Amino acid sequence: MDATADELAGVVDLFGGLTRGELERALAEAAYRADGRTVEDAALTAAIDEALESFALVRYAPDADGEALLIAGPTAFPTVPEHAEDVPHILDIEPRAPDREALGETVRERVLEAAEEAVAAGETERIETLIDVSYDVEAWAPVDLTDERRRLEDALEE
Repeated sequence: MDATADELAGVVDLFGGLTRGELERALAEAAYRADGRTVEDAALTAAIDEALESFALVRYAPDADGEALLIAGPTAFPTVPEHAEDVPHILDIEPRAPDREALGETVRERVLEAAEEAVAAGETERIETLIDVSYDVEAWAPVDLTDERRRLEDALEE
């Protein structure tokens, strides 16, 4: 099973958030139910990393002691893959409801980190993408990224 970023977001959205291990189990179950296939670890790792990079998934640690959850992010259009709709009934995982303000602040900080990296590297395409992401984040969570967006726009003009 080769899951897209939106499908990964769709699976985590079924639960409100999943740890990486839980997401792997959920996808393995969906792949098995679909046609008895397995999920290739390297492909899944690459898909998760790409989804995190594009903000289709975001990493959120609800507290210092808890394991980080993967949450459907601001750029995702969560899509539940075929045969995954029953996964919540199969896996014994309680639904989660992350604090939107804290989650929004976590994502704001991640956008700021990505912006600093893109500006330092002079990555014009990534800067343009992050400007678009900033609008998505503001629509998705109660945060204001006006200053970060202005900084990115200024970097494009230099």
